[in-house]
Amino acid sequence: MENKSEMKLPNEPESFWIASTPQIEHSSLMEDINVDVAIVGGGMVGITSAYLLKQEGLKVAIIEADRILRGTTGHTTAKITSQHGLRYNKIKTNISEEVAKQYAQSNEYAIKFIHDLVDRKNIDCDFREQSAYIYTNDDNYIKQIQDEAATAASLGIKASYVQETPLPFKVKAAVRFDGQAQFHPRKYLLALSREIDGDGCRIFEHTRAVDIEKDGDLYNVITSEGKKVSAKRVIVASHYPFYNFEGFYFARIYTERSYVLAVKINGNYPGGMYINAENPTRSLRSQNLNDGSIVLISGERHKTGQGIDMMTHYENLKNFAYETFDVEDILYRWSTQDCMTLDDIPYVGLFTSKTPNLYIATGFGKWGMTGSTVSALLLRDLIIKGKSPWQDVYSPSRTNIKASAKNFIVENANVAGQLISGKMQMLPQKLDIKPGEAKVIDSNGQKNGAYMDINGRLHLVDTTCTHLGCELKWNSAEKTWDCPCHGSRFTYEGKIVEGPAVKPLKHIEKDIH
Repeated sequence: MENKSEMKLPNEPESFWIASTPQIEHSSLMEDINVDVAIVGGGMVGITSAYLLKQEGLKVAIIEADRILRGTTGHTTAKITSQHGLRYNKIKTNISEEVAKQYAQSNEYAIKFIHDLVDRKNIDCDFREQSAYIYTNDDNYIKQIQDEAATAASLGIKASYVQETPLPFKVKAAVRFDGQAQFHPRKYLLALSREIDGDGCRIFEHTRAVDIEKDGDLYNVITSEGKKVSAKRVIVASHYPFYNFEGFYFARIYTERSYVLAVKINGNYPGGMYINAENPTRSLRSQNLNDGSIVLISGERHKTGQGIDMMTHYENLKNFAYETFDVEDILYRWSTQDCMTLDDIPYVGLFTSKTPNLYIATGFGKWGMTGSTVSALLLRDLIIKGKSPWQDVYSPSRTNIKASAKNFIVENANVAGQLISGKMQMLPQKLDIKPGEAKVIDSNGQKNGAYMDINGRLHLVDTTCTHLGCELKWNSAEKTWDCPCHGSRFTYEGKIVEGPAVKPLKHIEKDIH
């Protein structure tokens, strides 16, 4: 077996979920259309919502800026769990027991919904029931884990406090949630997507929404090509809301990146899904392969654009893998981006209290499989019935700010700091750059990002984010320019990788010496 210092990481990031599934082709929107519901975003929320609303007889259109299920949904760890870190006791303490109970019930229902749908439609998506564990080896977290186990159990979850897990190392304390599950997210959602097209329903890819305009009782979703989708109801399910000035979501959401390795090990994985309570985060689960299985090891979370040299995060996960298992090979590496809310509860419901029939679903943190499913069910009920039993818990206009007031101040101070520090940063006057490297340079008094590709060609872009003007930071692991304020990401050529930005970076066409 190779020494851990010798075994190399894959050269390029690639998600196992995407690599192991085909891509269904959908055309771009080429003309103005009218539907009952327009959905912006072809991830888990968008696909599940469209599937459910079509079942109710509505005509639905999804518009996706890239390809469906290739964003955060295609880069998840795909744990279907109501176990969302040490959350329930926090919600009960900071908000109320009733809110904690509804949060628990909604996520437990989401697990059952997915399980029932997989069984009823016989979807081959590697669905497996598993127990989910939060563990610690830090004495400071033992009491928190004990409290979490007690609170979760009191809310109706099959949760228990344990001092041992099946992991190949000892833990000091853990809480186990039974009746949880895991699956292959793209296999599941591609199966649902095949049932959307037809009967007046459509999926459009490579169709970027850039604005929403009110037109009487209708909304017009405007695309970058000037086409429009007219609908009485609109769901913004674009992960980070591209249209965010109405609800000030840019001040209420921040983004984090985390990293995943898919490793093949000698011997058997012990079963179960795991995440630790302390930092740095370490998350584990297995996944079947045709010739065995792999272990997904994830963690190393940090705010987008504010990490260390990004390859270091992968190296840290690699070291943990070698310390924990007999690693045979590292097959895949990828990273993902998550939207975080100030009180750790997603925003799902009316975009604002003053925008009837305009809905949003965002802010699932690290728990998008159940969070997205809850969102689709909640939005279906609001659209069809006018109410949902979970609407108050997830309301984007909720008024209880006790749990989030401090975070609001901290996160927006961080954004302001990034904006100022980016503008004031000293820049090199001369270009000293090697193939595969990038630097921020001063070109005739203008701050630009320079990247030299492996063929020696220089790519120069304006590093001012087109969203709200923050200065971008280079991500060496993904070869992207990332925004440390609101999470927009761009290729070295300036194309959008992730929103909320809707305009590409300016590509500078001139020589630098």
